[in-house]
Amino acid sequence: MWGAADPRPSKAAMRQALMARHGAMLQAKFEGSTVAICGLGGLGSNIAIALARAGVGRLVLIDFDQVDITNLNRQQYKASQLGQDKAQALGENLEEIAPYVSLSCHSVRLTEGNVTALLQEADIICEAFDQPEAKAMLVNAVLEKLPGKYLVAASGMAGLGSPNAIQTRRVGKYFYLCGDGASDVADLGSLFSPQVMLCAAHQAQTVLRILAGEYHV
Repeated sequence: MWGAADPRPSKAAMRQALMARHGAMLQAKFEGSTVAICGLGGLGSNIAIALARAGVGRLVLIDFDQVDITNLNRQQYKASQLGQDKAQALGENLEEIAPYVSLSCHSVRLTEGNVTALLQEADIICEAFDQPEAKAMLVNAVLEKLPGKYLVAASGMAGLGSPNAIQTRRVGKYFYLCGDGASDVADLGSLFSPQVMLCAAHQAQTVLRILAGEYHV
């Protein structure tokens, strides 16, 4: 057992538990990968937790925003973290969940000017922004400046529509799109935690499938 001063399992014990679930070869692929998550709201915070739990070795977390009370209905933050930078707050939460994941936390706004510097080491990039303009900027920048990088984006998860409408499509050799492709919070008025989590789960599962060499949908 682990000592009372540090109740966390050892790195070796955590790794063994993951290998028992995933197999040694697949877990080695997860451990050796770097995934960037751009936007740490309802999508990004859920994606990060899913990937950390799966044993992805390194996560690059990017968001310029702070935790607000309006985020707590669907984002993976605590009420005690209100006012903190999302990148740092999510990093703290991930260290509790998966203490040996390597984290690079950036409290900055992602722009065309810093995309290459922040994302060039990532094997896979997750687009998890709220605003259409930010989504378009990231997709265009990755396709133009980082060709060959896998990009997993999202479109459509608003309202109380059927959860079965959330799907994953492969829209290019390196480009995947998750969501219903239609619903917009501007039209439907709200984002609900289960639907956002469903879309985030699609994105996280797509990342793991790519790392495993499963490219079809």
